[in-house]
Amino acid sequence: MMNQTLPPELPVPVRTSHAVVDERLHATFRALADDLSAQVVGQSRLIERLLIALLADGHLLVEGAPGLAKTTAIRALAARLDAQFARVQFTPDLLPADLTGTEVWRPQDGSFEFQPGPIFHSLLLADEINRAPAKVQSALLEAMGERQVTVGRRTYMLPKLFLVMATQNPIEQEGTFPLPEAQLDRFLMHVRIGYPDAQVEGEILRIARDAARGAVLGQAADAPVPVSLDDLFAARAAVLDVHVAPALERYLIELVLASRDAARYDRDLAKRIAWGASPRGSIALERCARARAWLHGRDYATPEDVRAIAPDVLRHRILPSYEALAEGWTGDRLVEALLAVVPLP
Repeated sequence: MMNQTLPPELPVPVRTSHAVVDERLHATFRALADDLSAQVVGQSRLIERLLIALLADGHLLVEGAPGLAKTTAIRALAARLDAQFARVQFTPDLLPADLTGTEVWRPQDGSFEFQPGPIFHSLLLADEINRAPAKVQSALLEAMGERQVTVGRRTYMLPKLFLVMATQNPIEQEGTFPLPEAQLDRFLMHVRIGYPDAQVEGEILRIARDAARGAVLGQAADAPVPVSLDDLFAARAAVLDVHVAPALERYLIELVLASRDAARYDRDLAKRIAWGASPRGSIALERCARARAWLHGRDYATPEDVRAIAPDVLRHRILPSYEALAEGWTGDRLVEALLAVVPLP
């Protein structure tokens, strides 16, 4: 049930006729989150970020070592949505047409027929996106931004639900094509995941063993009941109704502005930032804060929502200076410094 208690410093939002619908939708998505966490153990943060991206209508860049269930997570989500899923393994010899599709000549009637590529699926896994050359990356990122694909002289619209989860392997960098910062800005969030602890590792072994036993015995797992697209779009509308107090809005804007001009708070920090976040960062921070609040059962956002999501929203949008890089500063460390110096509302 949506929490009815608001902190005293935030004004009470006006109630709408969506309140009862929101409770049903919230229960649906909490059940979805619990179901995903039961299958993809040890990656609750990744699961939450996936759902936030889904509700905020954005795309996700996930960075982690091989074998950390990145592919499993997006596949599990696709199996629980009434949507089509495709996976593309990015390689140096991949062509843009392999992603977008191409026009095929039909000699029987002397015409061209467009054969759509995997980018026309609602959920797309771009595996190891940094292994593809710039032309392929640009074709994907243009589609992410414009929600359309142009082939030849015709433009084709992508599905209304279109979510890209791209992955990067931080270990092997030979033969890779790192994404430029301007293209990284197209991703709503950049999430980094690490190895599980001993307890979670044991749970992973148990799940893998049970799955292997079921496969040997020919026992098919029960298919989950998918969340309908109507419910998903209704949930997105409910997220937009989440209340953001003026003081909280000023706080998140100040975080982004401080990334561009940190000298007002700390001159040394200002010297360590080469470029700050764009207005797209402000939009992403507010949308993700709303989505996180809604997932946590609240119809209002708090400073904790902003602070919890800020590293994933801003780490790829704030660039360290050359001096800062020489001193070992990263985007993560810069975001932590900004959260420390910008006062709470």
